[in-house]
Amino acid sequence: MRRGELYRVRHPKGDPKRSRVFVVVSRTALLESRYATVVCAPVHTTRSGLETQVDISTEAGLKHDSSIHCDSLVSVPKEVLTDFVGRLSDVETKRLDQALRVALALEEP
Repeated sequence: MRRGELYRVRHPKGDPKRSRVFVVVSRTALLESRYATVVCAPVHTTRSGLETQVDISTEAGLKHDSSIHCDSLVSVPKEVLTDFVGRLSDVETKRLDQALRVALALEEP
């Protein structure tokens, strides 16, 4: 499991959909630790135009052009991240980093 990878989660807790794709946003140290959960951002097919949403294309492994919603970060158990969908491009990962900075009100590096 690596940062920027997309996984489909069946019956995600608190989500009305049968399945939802999430992108892993946790740092590598957490991913490699024994900690049982990782931080993820949900992927939706709709977009509201917020700067905390990142457009991603079907090239990432999705069926439809979609967007990552960084205002809706969740902690997901590693054990449910088994259905690999794809990986963000370098450009999409940079846009994700910027959207996370905005969502968390972090200063530019």
